[in-house]
Amino acid sequence: MIQRYWEGNLEEHAIPIQLLCGTTFQQQVWQELLTIPRGEVRSYQEIATQLGKPKAVRAVAHAIGQNPILMFILCHRVIKHNGELGGYRGGEDLKAKLLQLEGFIINENAK
Repeated sequence: MIQRYWEGNLEEHAIPIQLLCGTTFQQQVWQELLTIPRGEVRSYQEIATQLGKPKAVRAVAHAIGQNPILMFILCHRVIKHNGELGGYRGGEDLKAKLLQLEGFIINENAK
């Protein structure tokens, strides 16, 4: 499955979110992460707004931080609204590398 992801052949929406432990809100956030296409990013604010909770930016960030399977619920695609990469459990350098592998061009001033 990991090999298929790196080759760009993994159907990213195939993860059964409801099987994961987490609150209903966390599962909604994780499901939203699955809609972000390879090579694109979304801000925490955009995700909160998409979920109909535009003031829940911190709750979205917390839910993303609780993501139990980083390689399948791809939270590295979420950045700050100002373009900075933001946090990542694997470290900011790994987040940048994953985004670059997917074809996203990182603004070096935003790091």
